[in-house]
Amino acid sequence: MGIDLSVLEESVRLRRNGSPHVLVTVVAVRGSTPQDVGAKMLVDSGGRAAGTIGGGKVEAAAIRHAQELLATSAAAGLATWNLQRDIGMTCGGEMQFFFEPFGGAAHAGWPIAIFGAGHVAQALIPVLAPMACRLLCFDPRPEWLARLPSVPNLHGRHLDDAIAAVDSLPTDAFVVALTQGHATDLPVLRRALEKDFPYVGAIGSKSKRATLERELRAAGIPDEKIAAFHCPLGLPIGTNHPQEIAISIAAGLLEVRDRLRAS
Repeated sequence: MGIDLSVLEESVRLRRNGSPHVLVTVVAVRGSTPQDVGAKMLVDSGGRAAGTIGGGKVEAAAIRHAQELLATSAAAGLATWNLQRDIGMTCGGEMQFFFEPFGGAAHAGWPIAIFGAGHVAQALIPVLAPMACRLLCFDPRPEWLARLPSVPNLHGRHLDDAIAAVDSLPTDAFVVALTQGHATDLPVLRRALEKDFPYVGAIGSKSKRATLERELRAAGIPDEKIAAFHCPLGLPIGTNHPQEIAISIAAGLLEVRDRLRAS
């Protein structure tokens, strides 16, 4: 049978959106089976997302196995099942599947949300990308998002609504505002501080921090939350060169991450 390109296209879309899923492919068959070699199915946390590898009991078993891979962050691998003995079907054939996970618990890693894709973000992301983290970068400018490096744990997203973007983040995300100025940092910080993220910070000087503190206080953010947000970002090292700022910010993020893990 021909390859169902729609399944592969949906897998690419899910990967771009950072949605964990498993691509299941029939790689070998013997005897009477409900599908042919090459059949594909996508499985996410909710079940079958696209395609089919035969329906019925064998498909249900494949969905359960794929969801276990996502939950345990297991590596890709083969599974061979006798349809009568292992699955409980009346046909006595055998099918071998290749389960290929994309995302999942381990691949999600340490979530870091970066608002702004400008010069500092372009320098920071290559520093963070080799780590066990999941990077989200939001920006309203498609030309800057297009400049981001192509790495599997980075997802660039067009920013239409700062509040909705912050609301979409996992509760354990580190939130870093690197936008074009305090006016565009403010809605990100305000919403992030209204929630309970482990790290909220914005790039800038001590004078910028003073301005942000006044505006956050006027917006009703409690003083204890205002005192806890990070600005200036990072450790007090290096110069104002974007690469050195990036190293400083990354070091500061690691410092907080490790302190939280040790507590």
